[in-house]
Amino acid sequence: MNKLLGFFGMTVGGWIGWALGDHFGLFAAFVLSFVGTGVGLYYGRKLANEYF
Repeated sequence: MNKLLGFFGMTVGGWIGWALGDHFGLFAAFVLSFVGTGVGLYYGRKLANEYF
């Protein structure tokens, strides 16, 4: 469950980061997608560890 929620968090976080950064250009979208992926992974695994 840890890996599944981590993957889901990475996907959602990357998408949100890309959507936010797309307004400022391609490089900003790439960087914010990278940051969003890391944040999503962190919180996805944290959620899995606390509840499953």
